[in-house]
Order: sequence, then C-alpha cells, then structure tokens
Amino acid sequence: MEALLAFDREHIWHPYTSMIDPLPVYPVRAAKGVQLELEDGRQLVDGMSSWWCAVHGYNHPVLNAAVTDQLKDMSHVMFGGITHRPAINLCQRLVKLTPEGLDKVFLCDSGSVSVEVAIKMAFQYWISLAKPEKSRLMTIRKGYHGDTFGAMSVCDPVGGMHHIFEKVLPKHIFIERPLSRFGEGLHAADEATLEKAFREHHHEVAAFILEPIVQGAGGMRIYDPAFLARVRELCDEYQVLLIADEIATNFGRTGKLFACEHAAISPDIMCLGKALTGGMMTMAATLCTTKIAATISQGEAGVFMHGPTFMANPLAASVAIASIDLLEAMKWEKRVKAIEMTLEEQLRPLEAHEQVKEVRVLGAIGVVECQHPIVVGNIQKHFVAQGVWIRPFRNLIYIMPPFIANKSDLIKLCEAIESSLSIPAHFLLS
Repeated sequence: MEALLAFDREHIWHPYTSMIDPLPVYPVRAAKGVQLELEDGRQLVDGMSSWWCAVHGYNHPVLNAAVTDQLKDMSHVMFGGITHRPAINLCQRLVKLTPEGLDKVFLCDSGSVSVEVAIKMAFQYWISLAKPEKSRLMTIRKGYHGDTFGAMSVCDPVGGMHHIFEKVLPKHIFIERPLSRFGEGLHAADEATLEKAFREHHHEVAAFILEPIVQGAGGMRIYDPAFLARVRELCDEYQVLLIADEIATNFGRTGKLFACEHAAISPDIMCLGKALTGGMMTMAATLCTTKIAATISQGEAGVFMHGPTFMANPLAASVAIASIDLLEAMKWEKRVKAIEMTLEEQLRPLEAHEQVKEVRVLGAIGVVECQHPIVVGNIQKHFVAQGVWIRPFRNLIYIMPPFIANKSDLIKLCEAIESSLSIPAHFLLS
C-alpha cells in the first residue's frame, strides 16, 4: 500500500489540494452502511455522506440491485434521438415530486453542469424574447454553485472557493448575504437590500440564483424562509427568473423534500443533484416551467443549446428511481427529524466552548463555526483516530450524515467534534 500511496502523492490531484504539499489521504477499501473501512482495517463512521450524496449509506442492496438489473439490458445509450424507460420513469417522478410548475426536465451529468444548464436556460429565454440586454445574474454573497466557469461566476467573488478567478469571470451582481436567520423572519435591512437591487438592476438581470435556505460550501449559513419568499415576489414583480440551486439541499436534507418548501415557493428553474442517485453514481437534473421551455423552443435557435454525452444515463436513472423509492419507504421525514434532534442535543452545548463562534442545525445538517481557521491535516488525523470521517473547511466543522445513521453513530461524530476543539494544533490561532 505504501507504494500506491507514494504514487498517489506524486501523480494524483485530489480536490482542492496542492501537488507540492498535498494533504494526507486515507485509503478506503470498502464501505457499508455508515462505515468506511480503511485498508488497515479501521472503521470510520462517515459524517459527510460522501459530500452529501450518500443519504442511504453505502453498499445498499436495493441500490446495488438497481444498477446490476439495469446493466443486464444496457449501461448507456446516447439520448439524442433515443429514449428509454429509466429516463422517462425518473422524469415522471421528478415532475411529480418537485414544486408545482416545474414540468420540463433536462437530465445532465453533475451538479455543476446542472447549474450551467440553468444559467444557459435563463439567458436563452431572454434572448428568445428579444431582450438580450438581460445578460447578467444576481445572487447573494457567500454562495457556492460549483466549479465550472458559469457556476464559479455566481460563487462568492471575494471569500469564496474561486476568488482567484475574479478577473476572468463574467461580472454579475452580488448583494449581501441574508441577515435573517432561520426562525427570525425577514429583517428590514434584508428587504431593503433586495428591493434596491431589483429596482436598480432588473432591466439587465436574467435570473436571480441562490441556494434556498442553506448556503453550502460558501459558509454553511442557514437563513429564514421569508427571505426566499421575498426574492420570489420581487422576481415576479420585476420580471426576473428565479433559479433555485437545490443540489445540496434536495431530497430531505433540510427536513423538507426540497428546501424551497420551507418558503412554500416554486422557482422558475431548479437544479438537482448529489442525493439524486443516493450517492451511487453521478447524475443531475435541471427542471423548468413550460413557459421557459416553450419560449426557448420558439426562439431563433428553436432548440435548447445543450446536450451532454452521458445525458440520461440508464444506470444512473435506474438507481435514482430506486433511491427515491427508498426515501419514500424509509419515512425519511421522521429519520431526518430524529437526526436534527440529536444534533441539536449534542452540538448546541458546544457554543459555550471558547473556540466556538456559533452552532447551526437544520434537518440532517450540523455546523460548528469556530473562532479560528482549521488546520485540516491535523484535525482529520484526530478524527480518524476517533473513528469518524469528517472533512472541515476554513473555520467550519460540519456533518451531513447518511439518513440511516443511528443515535450512537451521531453521538460518536459529535463527541469527536467536541474532543477536537481543545487541541491548539487543530487551529491557526495567530
């Protein structure tokens, strides 16, 4: 294994990692349920759901069967000029499950691509209406929408993961992130900021894009549904499309099937991904209204200008259907609520710790915001020694466990977080 790890260090680029001084990696040889098994035999409780997608845990027999059964017929066919049952059946489910009015489905490869598709839809919609001047996007600061260029352009331009590309990205309009915390209602300052931005920029804005209720990798912030509801009202008033990036929040993560349901609104365009396939393989979807689809189809091009090679992959579509079936059968609302209660019980007391700035919990999301930036390599070594897998970033230690995690799993994760807070080597204190 040492030789393999040496090759890995020398030749393989991991996410957000230096090739000169790479972070340590831990070789996994198997995964089942909520456990990751390392090559040396150690078992880790996974608190990350493989970046939030493995909601059913690992090696689930139902999801495995969905892949192997579909594999007997075909693994992939092009979607241009061809259709198939897995794609049709999945789209039927998505239209039925998502908020009212999202009747057209574009299946794609990944979350970032879903955002690219949504942005392109918004621009092509206004081009088709002979309003090419509506060529910018509006969004809130501290957001994250993906790593491709269109998605990067609406991530936070200063403190975000892509700030070094600020000079080469399209210039969009950013307003301050919501001050309205979950449960507090809409702050007057937020409403004033929104109204001013729409009043001044609506003529040039194609769409307002945001992560509903929970901002993910931009800072794990949770804001009040009234803010989202007001954005929806202003989009209608000023003729701006609303794009809801639900990639991280979809399929129950926030306690609602889709986070937009907290505000009882429906966007014009919605991006889905991550948990769509239960973490089995990559797939995403972009849904839009009939009005948007018809307008694009009646425009100069006559078609929507996008078509990924692996669009509507039958294996991914089949496992996505199976994942949705599992969610419905498992009574996910009850499971997520139980996770929320345990995270609240275990993490809330950590606010008294001198290293902790704030604790935030919603659904199956628990966030401990620390006073100082985290030394990731050091703290991850500690977490592995404690028998858990948690991947912090910046000054945030957070968990998004699989929905099948039981209370003892959650307590183990939370106790590992608590034990990490008092070790100076885990933080950049100066």
